[in-house]
Amino acid sequence: METTEFLPNASNSITVRLRITNRPGMLAKVTATIGELGGNIGAIDIVHAQEDVLIRDITINTRSDQHARDIVDKVSTLDAIEVVNVSDRTFLLHLGGKLEVNSKVPIKTRDQLSMAYTPGVARVCESIRDDPENAFTLTVKSNTVAVVTDGTAVLGLGDIGPGASLPVMEGKAQLFKEFADVDAFPIGLDTTDVDEIVDTVERIAPVFGGINLEDISAPRCFEIEDQLKERLDIPVFHDDQHGTAVVTVAAFLNALKLVEKEPSNLKVVMVGVGAAGTAVTRMLQQLGVENIIGVDRQGAVTPDRDDLSPAKQHYAQHTNPMRESGSVHDVMEGADVFIGLSAPGVIGVEDLKKMKRDPIVFAMANPEPEIRPEVAYDHVKVMATGRSDYPNQINNVLCFPGIFKGALACRASDINDAMKLDAARAIAQTIEEHSLTPDYIVPSVFDQRVVERVSEAVQDAATRTGVARKYV
Repeated sequence: METTEFLPNASNSITVRLRITNRPGMLAKVTATIGELGGNIGAIDIVHAQEDVLIRDITINTRSDQHARDIVDKVSTLDAIEVVNVSDRTFLLHLGGKLEVNSKVPIKTRDQLSMAYTPGVARVCESIRDDPENAFTLTVKSNTVAVVTDGTAVLGLGDIGPGASLPVMEGKAQLFKEFADVDAFPIGLDTTDVDEIVDTVERIAPVFGGINLEDISAPRCFEIEDQLKERLDIPVFHDDQHGTAVVTVAAFLNALKLVEKEPSNLKVVMVGVGAAGTAVTRMLQQLGVENIIGVDRQGAVTPDRDDLSPAKQHYAQHTNPMRESGSVHDVMEGADVFIGLSAPGVIGVEDLKKMKRDPIVFAMANPEPEIRPEVAYDHVKVMATGRSDYPNQINNVLCFPGIFKGALACRASDINDAMKLDAARAIAQTIEEHSLTPDYIVPSVFDQRVVERVSEAVQDAATRTGVARKYV
């Protein structure tokens, strides 16, 4: 399988502090060395200048930790150059954590103290005791989401535990705040027992207006979400499933416009039928896609196989109507769409050549996709990945901030299928049809229209389906 190295990027950037002898050509020698080794130079700053020595900070984007070490090692061998310090910019960003708690009201006087706390706060407590709905207007509950994980399926790292997952959960909370002005707090649970997780979340739920489940491995994530939805009267949303599905469907809707095909006529190959793959499949079926073939490590998922988990048995009963079998390479014959939520290098050019006209390929394994875009571009009509360094990044941040913003605004008791489908349509419609191109089927995560449009669509769907408790 063809592969290429990752491009240098900010997530692997370093700042190198150098003591450089102050004579002509020295900086050029340093930058040339960095360039020869494939580093991308960002800022170059003078920290301190003396007559015979300059102290400079040079920011360098690299491909990996090893690439960064190679660059530093080579620079350190240059004559009249001393490496004083090397800082990893990503680690610096995380120092002390990425979140803090701020007070919304000042407490500078005795009057303010008496209203914010005792004795005045007692009257507010009594108001909520008499009418629990008042918690939505008189506490943080109205705009606060719990980001809950057990750390068993974190990014591509797998089961790293709740402590190691915390930087990711903090980042999730940051995205809630930055994109939707929703307050979120990371909660890592030191258990993988389904009942213990459900019981714990149920007990902390009175503080929150919504629960965002994150990075919990399948199949436990299905049962946890189902039980919490039954027990709680606030939205429960497993983002790895439904956020991925919403954004994938948004991209899918726009891609279909470019290839002029109808959902009912498509053959879709879905590689990876875990939490995300199952949710994507369900949403595609709701759009009218009838022929979806799921593929796992052992090949096409069919009822004939005796090695399927209960979740995959259910999947097999509702997909693959033609009962195609064999490997992914076998079922790619005649496919219109490939969606990958699995592992690197699953398919190659020969598989793309088996597909029907104007193939659509969403290779979303991260960080290394099922097929690299550079390899696929000449053989597909539309290509998307989960990476930010290529066009058409299918990123959950397009979805979950707006969905929760809308659900909280109308005090929804649930996030149902209609709300998710309308959210997908809202994301897709953010791009006007005359602007659609093969490398622009999903809006930028920084497009400020997305959150508001998703929020409005979610509120409308919640009201229409009877789960909204407040009309906005």
